[in-house]
Amino acid sequence: RRCSWYAVCCSPGFDSHKSSEISSGGRISFSPISSPSCGSLGADNTLYCQSALTRIPVLQIVKESQQQHGLRHGDFQRYRGYCSRRLRRLRKTLNFKMGNRHKFTGKKVTEEILSDNRYLLLILMDAERAWSYAMQLKQEANTEPRKRFHLLSRLRKAVKHAEELERLCESNRVDAKTKLEAQAYMAYLTGMLRFEHQEWKAAMEAFNKCKTIYEKLANAFTEEQAVLYNQRVEEISPNIRYCAYNIGDQSAMNELMQMRLRSGGTEGLLAEKLEALITQTRAKQAATMSEVEWRGRTVPVKIDKVRIFLLGLADNEAAIVQAENEETKERLFESLLSECRDAIQAVREDLKPDQKQREHSLESDSGKVSNIQYLHSYLTYIKLSTAIKRNESMAKSLQKALLQQQRSEEDGKRAARPQDLIRLYDIILQNLVELTQLPGLEEDKNFQKEIGLKTLVYKAYRCFFIAQSYVLVKKWSEALVLYERVLKYAGEVQSEAGAFTNSLKELPDVQDLITQVNAEKYSLQAAAILDANDNHETESPSQVKDGKPLSERFETFCLDPSLVSKQVSLVHFPPGFQPIPCKPLFFDLALNHVAFPPLEDKVEQKAKSGLTGYIKGIFGFKS
Repeated sequence: RRCSWYAVCCSPGFDSHKSSEISSGGRISFSPISSPSCGSLGADNTLYCQSALTRIPVLQIVKESQQQHGLRHGDFQRYRGYCSRRLRRLRKTLNFKMGNRHKFTGKKVTEEILSDNRYLLLILMDAERAWSYAMQLKQEANTEPRKRFHLLSRLRKAVKHAEELERLCESNRVDAKTKLEAQAYMAYLTGMLRFEHQEWKAAMEAFNKCKTIYEKLANAFTEEQAVLYNQRVEEISPNIRYCAYNIGDQSAMNELMQMRLRSGGTEGLLAEKLEALITQTRAKQAATMSEVEWRGRTVPVKIDKVRIFLLGLADNEAAIVQAENEETKERLFESLLSECRDAIQAVREDLKPDQKQREHSLESDSGKVSNIQYLHSYLTYIKLSTAIKRNESMAKSLQKALLQQQRSEEDGKRAARPQDLIRLYDIILQNLVELTQLPGLEEDKNFQKEIGLKTLVYKAYRCFFIAQSYVLVKKWSEALVLYERVLKYAGEVQSEAGAFTNSLKELPDVQDLITQVNAEKYSLQAAAILDANDNHETESPSQVKDGKPLSERFETFCLDPSLVSKQVSLVHFPPGFQPIPCKPLFFDLALNHVAFPPLEDKVEQKAKSGLTGYIKGIFGFKS
């Protein structure tokens, strides 16, 4: 049979697009690039060339479709619409329609028609459409819990299509790589379904199977081809650790936090999944938390969202400290601030009815704020303190950029300026002002004193960078005055920081600032003296220009380089206004002194009026 197959392949008149019969009853299927050195014998006594086997890159098709049609922004509805349109196009192209508009006629993909890989693509798109609809319903189920039942139904439908895809790929008409990818895809969707059912052990087994297959595929191909498989493994790992945590592995939570740090903010879907899993874990731990203590006062915590936030506060702060780069640190800061704002909003909703009750309570008379108000102050303190730390971290990175810029100028990038640092310290000072106005802390003298010292520290740094900006424009006197103000603020901090040494450890070192200011003062004085000498040498009477145009200084010699430039000043244009004589005004003053002759004799007497005169006038009689 192999000899006959080789003879048919090598015959000069053979058409590789067609099939040729063998006398033994078997059939050989060829492709345009068939090779006689490899093949497989099917169950139907059919010998297939390896290159003629149906192949479909399942994961590559899925990932490219998702990234190009909505999932980059989490828009599952758009992706579902794309899957529906692609299914319609495939059915029309393959003439594999399910009846017509009047009658439905179901058709199934069988092994006999797998010569075209588009039939496998049909089933894959069916599974993706059901999965995307389930993910869309999962987003909507946060506000409408009844949609969770529809979500599970769609996931079961996706698993059913994935099972059909795996069954068809078991055929000898499909290559080995496609079989493995179909098995991994089936395991992934099964794990998602079990995960939603909270069947942790079954979900963990399915995810581990999927992870193992993708790891083997990644090792079997080059690094470029293995990128997709490794990305899928990273997406599955948080789910595996969360299932392990629910089964009883207490170390899984720490691994989830480490995964969150390693994600670095580059993969949006993975970061969102990690945040959701960590939030679910903290929600279980929040049931044991009932109160919190701050500045000597214990406050009960009854709001679940606030409990979850306070439980994760220490972990978030530790993650920020362990962040490897500035981008990861900035992302963690934003995440912490977002959670804090949500917690404050939840407290504010409970605070509205509490304020109405306090109007008639005794606590309002004594000046003591309620527990819910004090909890609101505590959360606001956390938010403002975190914002200060974030701005301080950004200020440190900008200071490093300024130092590097002084050593070596970088091309193509926006240079860091002292004005950027001034803006950051302005925001920090505004946050400190808001801290002093928190309800319940007005009479806490230690707190007010601590905030006052922090304000002095940041004012000193703000004055320092304002002075730096004046140095750049050669305003030496203003810069020198500001340097003296920096030393004044720093001296006040050192003299009053005796009892607050521990609270000021996290702030920038004032002694380093004093040393730097003293060095800058000497360099500033030297630069001012050199600049003054240069000005005396360059400014001579023959070179001083008073701004007059050429037409007004013909008698004075002056070196004016602008006369040979394009913007030469010859005359004032448009010319200015000049006074001119106006038209004279005439007044007749003699008229008041003229006596006119009497004219009574020349004026006709007025006719008598009355009824007789009226009748005569009607009939035309005149006197």
